[in-house]
This record gives sequence, C-alpha cells and structure tokens, in this order.
Amino acid sequence: MKFSELDAKIRVFETDYDQFVPPGVHMVARLDGRNFSRLTKELHDFEHPFDARFRDYMLLTTEFLMNCGGRVLYGYTQSDEISLLFHPDDECFGRKVRKIISILSGEASARFSSLLQDHAVFDCRVSQLPSKQSVIDYFRWRAEDAHRNSLQAHCYWGLRERGLIATAADKRLKGLREPEKRSLFRELKSFDFDALPGWQRRGSGLRWEAYTKTSQDPRTGESVDASRWRLVRNLELPENSAYSDYLMTLLEGAVEI
Repeated sequence: MKFSELDAKIRVFETDYDQFVPPGVHMVARLDGRNFSRLTKELHDFEHPFDARFRDYMLLTTEFLMNCGGRVLYGYTQSDEISLLFHPDDECFGRKVRKIISILSGEASARFSSLLQDHAVFDCRVSQLPSKQSVIDYFRWRAEDAHRNSLQAHCYWGLRERGLIATAADKRLKGLREPEKRSLFRELKSFDFDALPGWQRRGSGLRWEAYTKTSQDPRTGESVDASRWRLVRNLELPENSAYSDYLMTLLEGAVEI
C-alpha cells in the first residue's frame, strides 16, 4: 500500500470527530489545575487560604497563554483556574476544539511547572458562547464562584487557626448560609469579609491596553511615536453590575485588538 493511501486510511481515525467552533461564536477556554490541592497543601509551603506567590504564578501563566498566538481579549484567574476569552473572529489553531484544548493545557502546564520548579498539570475545556451577554454571564459566574470559595476558605482556615481539626472545621461550616459565614468571618477576623483584597474575593483579570511608545528613527534620528499594546493586571475587579459594564467595554472594543 502506498504511503498516501495508508495516510488517508488511518488519518480519518484521528480527525473524523474533530469539532470546530463556528465563526463569530465567542470561545472561552477554562483551565484547571489537576490535583492542585495536594500540590499546594502537602508538597509546597504556600500560605492558607491565599498566597501572593501562588497568585503571581497563576497571573504569569495567564499572561503567557495570552501571548501564545491567539487573540485573547481577556484573561481571568482565581484559585487554580484560568479563563481565556478569545476574539470572536480569532482563527487560532483553525478553531479546532481538540487543538485548542491540547495546546493550551500543554503550554499552561509547562509554564506553571517552570515557575514552581515542580511537576504541575492543567486540564482544559472550551465553552462556545452565542452572545456578548452569555460571555458576561460566564465571567460573572466564575467571579461568584471565587467569592463563595473565598468566604468558605477563610472561615475554614480561621477555624483551623483557632485549634479545630479539619473534620471539626468542616462540620462547623456545613449548612451555613452566606450571611452566617460572613458573621463567622467577622468573629474570627475582627473585620468584614469585604475588606479583604479584591483578588482574594473575586479573582484577578488581565486585559490589553493601548499605549504610545516613543523611539528613534535610525535613519533620521527623529523621535517617532508608535501605538503598541501591553497587558495590564487588575487585582481589584469591579463587582456586580459594574463588572458587567467592564466586560461589555472589553467586548465592544474587541475589533481594535
């Protein structure tokens, strides 16, 4: 059998079930750390419930992914997860879901492992969102998840600091509603939950910002201004409807990036 015939016969098993994101549909890739609880609690000495060094590793990994070739409008990270919003017209990796998932998970795993100097793995999934409002709903959902997990984690570790063992702390928190957890937090910390840094309560965002760079024309020696893009971090994301407005501004300016 000729190679061309063998190639055509076998390659179909590799590509027959390829899925493509239709043009104009918003793509969000979400990456999650695999078994990061053990990595952060047992193998490395990170502070609990939040650690600025771990936060910076996640931000650096997000920045790296936003420079991997695709037109990523917005990056969001909280805990051990990263969400990347692609431009609706982006053609990266042929818009093949399989390629997006495999490349992003590999790049994230490699980057975070190099920062941590240890083996770390991310998985990845892709959401196909039909409208700007569904994109806003997605990121509101992830921010709310960050909020709920943060309150739970601060209460849990506050109880542990008071001498409760893990099972007792879990039992103390079981069934508590948010107002009750907020009250417990105030009792444990002597200040309100909303006074915590925003990155601990709601996660962190990264977006592109236009700026003017002045350089010298080597031919004439004259100063020349050029428009450039750079990534900026936001560790104090707006909340509720203000966050929706913030995201809509990013989406409406997408054509420029």
